[in-house]
Amino acid sequence: MDPIGNIPIYLAVLKDVKAKRQQKIIIRELLIALAVIILFSFVGEQLLDILGVGQETILISGGIILFMIAIKMIFPSGKEGTYESLGKGEPFIVPLAIPLVAGPSVLAAVMIYSHQEMVGLLIGAICIAWAGSMIILLGAPFLKKILGIRGIVACERLMGLLLTLMSVQMFLEGLSLYLQK
Repeated sequence: MDPIGNIPIYLAVLKDVKAKRQQKIIIRELLIALAVIILFSFVGEQLLDILGVGQETILISGGIILFMIAIKMIFPSGKEGTYESLGKGEPFIVPLAIPLVAGPSVLAAVMIYSHQEMVGLLIGAICIAWAGSMIILLGAPFLKKILGIRGIVACERLMGLLLTLMSVQMFLEGLSLYLQK
């Protein structure tokens, strides 16, 4: 879900919104993202069956997408220019809920793990990760004061490095499954 990497984008998108309203927007967007993620954990497998997409395809494509996100985190091309085009006012669903929190890599991971028998464990893990994201994103203005912009950028780059490792592992697992066929 990458809440640390999302802090600069959340701050940029919500810069023209009053502080009290920002918290309500963050909670609303995170609740929407949680609903989408949980929905994908239940219907994702059926959707993939309808589309004829296998688990190896999800792993490989999810790894590629996650890698692209990680590279953008490590080597940003500008200052969130794509989000400034949304205009002023309150964002709704895009880009804060989807794709920033409930992005392609999170949804791919949820669909992969939904194949397993322990759905309760999956939902619990989703909720724990979501709660951590909520705490971090609600504390974004406070973190910005403590760490400063440079500290936030350093954390984002570190998360990018970790996501790079995870994406390569995801890709290799998908490739391994494909080669076993």
